[in-house]
Amino acid sequence: MKVILFGATGMIGQGVLNECLRDERVEQVVAVGRSSLGIENPKLREVVQSDPSDLSAIAGELPEFDACFFCLGVSSVGMKEEDYRRVTYDLTMKVGRALAAANPKLTFIYVSGQGTDSTERGRSMWRRVKGKTENDLLALPFQAYMFRPGFVQPMDGVVSKTRLYRAAYAVTGPLIPLFKRLAPNAFNDNREIGRAMIAVAAGGADIRVLTPREITAQATS
Repeated sequence: MKVILFGATGMIGQGVLNECLRDERVEQVVAVGRSSLGIENPKLREVVQSDPSDLSAIAGELPEFDACFFCLGVSSVGMKEEDYRRVTYDLTMKVGRALAAANPKLTFIYVSGQGTDSTERGRSMWRRVKGKTENDLLALPFQAYMFRPGFVQPMDGVVSKTRLYRAAYAVTGPLIPLFKRLAPNAFNDNREIGRAMIAVAAGGADIRVLTPREITAQATS
């Protein structure tokens, strides 16, 4: 399959990219982002530009993609709602609409978050914005799936770009094996998310919104 990947420099995106490059089912990955990955691989092609949502440079290729893995996102900490919405909702929907118009057969997998508010009416700003993003992606004319991972463990030396998350991982990292035993369905690692995305893109899933438990099940299927 041919995959277009957004957010490949992030913690989850790096794990997804690594799994795509390892998996024989993925023939090519086109990574769209603001900065170069610094990776050379015959399966990987980069599109580096200031606006990741502008797909005009590859417009003629959009019907050829089998799947989009959308891992691009920011922390809402310290952000005003309009700024968070601009990055989380507006950018995502611009990409989603362009891909749906070009190829209704495409599988679009969006990394959301556990606790996302599908009613769009809760008090938590990020939950509402994520909820609207999910709902509007699911209404587009392609096969959309929402991934809501729990606590995400970085693997293969991947480090989060968010300072707050790095600090949290530094403190909790040694305790993750214990936490996994106590709450096995609240955790995913970035390799697992990548494997699950490939599995869903290749074979679909019975549900459109996948929690940590379902992500793990797809990764091991």
